[in-house]
Amino acid sequence: MSLLHIFRRPDYRSDATQFIDQLKADRPHLDAAQQVARALLWDASVDRHALKEFNAGRVAQKPYVYQTKG
Repeated sequence: MSLLHIFRRPDYRSDATQFIDQLKADRPHLDAAQQVARALLWDASVDRHALKEFNAGRVAQKPYVYQTKG
């Protein structure tokens, strides 16, 4: 039989976690807005043809970019 539950303190919640939980409770639409913003920036489809042309046009960088030609 374990007596640890008698001495157990409540789970620690940082100030940042409490702030975010309160923010989400005050603004329930925030999660949906975050999903829309994420989709706008990260879930975009890749145009493979344009990417191939971009990579083909790359110029090799010199080993030491600050060296002058003189």
